[in-house]
This record gives sequence, structure tokens and C-alpha cells, in this order.
Amino acid sequence: MTAPLRVAHLDHTSAGGGAEYALARMLAAGVPWRPLLLLPRGQRGGAFTAIDGRVGVRTNGVAQPAGVSGGSAATVGAAALRLAIQALSTRLHRGWRTADIVDANTARAAAYGALAALLSRRPFVVHLRDLVDAESLGTFGFAMMSRIALPRADGVIANSRATLLSAAPFVRSRALTAVIPSASGLSGRPSTSPPVRSDGPLRVGMLARIDPWKGQSLLLEAFAVAFADGDEVLEFAGGAPFGHESHVAELSARARALGIADRVVFSGHVEDVPAALARWDIAVQASLRPEPLGQNVLQYLSAGVACIVADEGGPAEWVEDGRNGTRFAPRDSAALAAALRALAADPARRARFGAAGPRTPGLLTDAEVVAAHADFYREVARRPQSHTRA
Repeated sequence: MTAPLRVAHLDHTSAGGGAEYALARMLAAGVPWRPLLLLPRGQRGGAFTAIDGRVGVRTNGVAQPAGVSGGSAATVGAAALRLAIQALSTRLHRGWRTADIVDANTARAAAYGALAALLSRRPFVVHLRDLVDAESLGTFGFAMMSRIALPRADGVIANSRATLLSAAPFVRSRALTAVIPSASGLSGRPSTSPPVRSDGPLRVGMLARIDPWKGQSLLLEAFAVAFADGDEVLEFAGGAPFGHESHVAELSARARALGIADRVVFSGHVEDVPAALARWDIAVQASLRPEPLGQNVLQYLSAGVACIVADEGGPAEWVEDGRNGTRFAPRDSAALAAALRALAADPARRARFGAAGPRTPGLLTDAEVVAAHADFYREVARRPQSHTRA
């Protein structure tokens, strides 16, 4: 019997971002390879708490603080030094030296992982969770991804076609590529369509971390216009893991100014996502820049909640307007308000979208995501590596 592959997963943080939760869900689903999670010093716990003890988790190197791309030249220089130290520490770690595959889960991890992989024959996979452009990654992050990480990658896993297309100019021709949606907590398909709620006020929700670019402010403004005098409720489900606690206060203040504070709920981080989605009649994705995937959209569709999404990026690959949801012009609060009003007034349409959501082609359970990754890792490992061994 062939021994299972040993895969070292690199991440730069344990904070609760989409990439971290996606990796934690995948590893928690049970994988056929031998996983080891390597994190910078001080990053244990957080999004990976549930798998610590079930999966090998090790820390090494130095902390990798956020906010590099928007910093001064001195900040960027210090970040580059920390990346170099992390790369050396990772390269010397036993987990790296014994791995059959190294998979970088984030852009920052891809940067120091690629530096560690230079002059090495260790198969190196870059996992793309963000679009490869300066807006999404920042100037420094984009430079590291486009000039160092992707040109070194033996394999590239993108979470959507849009993400892979953004990376294509920087991926070498011999690299293996695949589009595999992130693990989004999906465990199966509902056997029956969820009923349209008939009790209580209509509830609109957004499942996303609190972050200015995630579009909570846009939804708040559109909700106030669409339901100025009603009893409809708006719920924001998500924590503020990357220093955006002040944005929660800003949103609360704006809700008071709009006169709807008594109908806006901030639930914080939600562990039981299905229970949260079961409360909602309409679920919204309204990010202010193109989403590479939109894990929340996959969760909306799988749960059978009628959804409204911005017409760009990954979500537009999943939602066919008028069939399994509604798309609106990105960053247009008036268009979003109109979409909210139309869907709120049409229970039959909401039921139709809810029934079509779980049948959306390409939706994968976490177990199916694991299987797709296992196939990809095996194919990368089978390929001869042309790099010079250090």
C-alpha cells in the first residue's frame, strides 16, 4: 500500500479570515494525506483551535503583522526582513524537510514559502484565495505574488475561474493548475426545499467578517432605502478579526442616523452558520471590490436561502440571475435597494431561488473539496521537479 502524502500547509496567521476558516474546515473534514500546519510564532489557536490536537500544528520564525502594503518604506522593509527570516526558519523546519508537498494557504504564506522553496526540489503549491492584483493584495503583496510566489509554483489551486484568470500571466507553463472552491462548511444537500418563512418580520442578512470592503455599509444604506418605514430586520453575522472593531461602531452610528438602529442586529462571529441562515429570508453579498470566490454565497446557495449578489468576480460564476438568485450592479446602493424590494415582495420567487440554490452545478461538500485536493496533490507529487536541490 502506498504511504499517504505528507503535506505541510503554510499560513501567516491564525486570525479568523476566510482563508483560515477554509483550511480549518478542509482539515477537519478528514484528509487522506498526513497534514502538518506551520504557522509563524505566536499564531496558534484562533481559526485553527478546533483542529489543534487533531492535526499537527507547529509554530516557528517570527510574527507576520498585517498592514504592510499600506505602510511606509520602512514598514515594507521590515516586512520583507520578517518574510526572509520566516522563509529561512520554515526551510529549516523538520516539517518542511519531511514534506512531500508544501501548500501555501495565503498570499503572505506564499511569499515566504516561495523564498524557502528557491533552489529546492520540494513541490510547492500556491493556494489562491484572492484575486492577483494590487487592489486585492496591496502593492507589496502583489509584487511578492507575481514576481516570486507564482513563478516558483509547481501547482496553483484557485478558488474560482476569475481568480485563476487573474494569476495566469504569472504562472509558468509547466505548473499544474486547478479551480477548487474553498471548503465552506457544506456537508450535504437538503432533501427538501426549505419553507418560506411566514412568521415574524422579513429578515435580511449578510454573513461576512466586518471589514469596510465587505460592503456592510452599502447594504445598510440600501436596506434603509428599501425598507424605510417597515418592520424588516437586517442582521450582520461576522466578527471583526483584522482590527476593524471601529467599523462596527461606525455602522452602528450610521444605523442610528438612518433611523433604523432598532432593526439592525450585529451578531458577531457565528459558529452555527446553518442556524443563522435558517433565520433569514434574503441573504446578501455586496463586497465593494470583486470577490475571488464568496464563500458566503456558496453557503447561501447550499442552505436554500434566496440570495442577492454583486455582479462580478466569483459570485457571478455561481449565481445565474433569475434562476438561483439575483445579481445587482456592484457598488450601486440604489440597484441593491431595488433588488431587495423586489425579492421581499415576491415570496414565490424567493421559494424558487431557495429550491434552485442547492442544485447549483459545482457546489462541493467539504468532503468533496478534500477529494479534489487529494487528486491535485497526487498529480503534483508525480510530476518530476526541475529545480536545483539546495
